[in-house]
Amino acid sequence: MMLLELSDVNAHYGESHILRDVSMSVSEGEICALLGRNGAGKTTTLRSIAGTEPPAVRSGTVQFDGADITAQNPEDVAARGISFVPEERRVFTELTVAENLRLPEVARNPSNRWGRSAATTDTGLSLEAVFEYFPRLEERQQQAGGTLSGGEQQMLAIARALRQPTELLLLDEPYEGLAPQIIESVEAAIERIRADGQTILLVEQNARAAMNIADRCYVIDQGEIVFEGESDTLAADEETRQRYLGV
Repeated sequence: MMLLELSDVNAHYGESHILRDVSMSVSEGEICALLGRNGAGKTTTLRSIAGTEPPAVRSGTVQFDGADITAQNPEDVAARGISFVPEERRVFTELTVAENLRLPEVARNPSNRWGRSAATTDTGLSLEAVFEYFPRLEERQQQAGGTLSGGEQQMLAIARALRQPTELLLLDEPYEGLAPQIIESVEAAIERIRADGQTILLVEQNARAAMNIADRCYVIDQGEIVFEGESDTLAADEETRQRYLGV
């Protein structure tokens, strides 16, 4: 089943034309990777889906689960079940790990404050569930977010996103700045999350790492999709990898 579909999307930052007739799709239950060099349009694509400004989508459509969500505001997009983990992670540095993870349920029910955690399916994953993916966070529940390593902050950002109702998880450069051993830990967690039925759209400059876990890949260059196919096909396509990815 097709969960997400972009059709001829054109997006701008002011007068700068960034995305040029971008068309791509993500099927339910898969990991799809969008690859490309810096400035190719990867993050702009995610922001166009999530409704985050900039950019401004001036033409084309974004459809999610059969509904047109083109240019909807981020709150409405999130309410439909799209969770966006930006490259900056945006961990609240002065809050503890546990408090960061409780923010989504507090936002849904302000009167709950820092009360008990919901262990439900329609309000996102429980604390216990996200700790299954990221055991290190359970060990650091009372540690301030700002004292975590870069890899731990990335784990926290993904875990926090999963604490809200999520049908599609958007990950922007989850491996950025991480040591190879930490990349392996985050990669393993992403694979487990997908194995439990989560659909993931992964934007990544580390093409090799992304191809390790993605079912399908798109390559974007100067705002245009230049490749679409299975990860194995891209891995075998040396010309495309060298020309557009430098790999």
